[in-house]
Amino acid sequence: MSTPAADKASILSEALPYIRRFAGKTLVIKYGGNAMTDDKLKEDFAKDVVLLKLVGMNPVVVHGGGPQINELLARVGKQGEFIQGMRVTDAETMDVVEMVLGGLVNKEIVSLINQHGGKAVGLTGKDGHFIRAKKLLLPSAGDEAPIDIGQVGEIDSIDPGLVALLDSQDFIPVIAPIGVGRAGEAYNINADLVAGKLAETLGAEKLILMTNTPGVLDKEGTLLTNLSATRVDELFADGTIHGGMLPKIASALEAAKNGVGAVHIIDGRVPHALLLEVMTAAGVGTMIRAGNGA
Repeated sequence: MSTPAADKASILSEALPYIRRFAGKTLVIKYGGNAMTDDKLKEDFAKDVVLLKLVGMNPVVVHGGGPQINELLARVGKQGEFIQGMRVTDAETMDVVEMVLGGLVNKEIVSLINQHGGKAVGLTGKDGHFIRAKKLLLPSAGDEAPIDIGQVGEIDSIDPGLVALLDSQDFIPVIAPIGVGRAGEAYNINADLVAGKLAETLGAEKLILMTNTPGVLDKEGTLLTNLSATRVDELFADGTIHGGMLPKIASALEAAKNGVGAVHIIDGRVPHALLLEVMTAAGVGTMIRAGNGA
């Protein structure tokens, strides 16, 4: 008859092959959704990140902060506006974005990780100018001019040196997705895009995107657990992937095609979702891999 102690021992032993396999490997984790707003889930996430570091992996956290930005915008009488899943960012909104992402949210994540025994350091792409960006213009229908959505950036380049240095000294980088232009101007960049490009640049073993959904769903709402790059392209084409999921899945697809070992889109509403995905056979979402197939 199984006992609680025996069950715990079995779970711990299940993690051993994953610890061996991913020791010394870089895991880029995009942290967002309910996992960032629910107090218990925040604690779970911080503990998971610390545990991954303590068993020899190199977690790098890139965080969003959409709900927190919307809340502060509402306080100053502004309403968030989105086009093609991207936040329209005028100068006033950019000030709020920097205050929330580079300040309030980043500091809270760093503090939680440190409280649980990690050594986290908060960064934005402006630090050391390690995320270089330029203005993003969205495609429009037909022959119309591209859509200008303000101080929203696309990534020009990422210098991996600062993150690699922190990793080598056992620090856990916590990165706000703010880039810097040639004239020193700040750009709001979608956090999924930053996480994907950073995973490519660092040669990460895994890119893990935490969401408020079980993963990628088909048109009937069924979870698709294992997708090839070819199948993802088909889901874009037939409209299955749309709205706010577009930049997330596009980032995942690009990373899978450019050398990241595996990309996982997981349900951040599940307690300890990060540990379940990295250190058990079960998994809690969708895995995207390069190549063809089902």
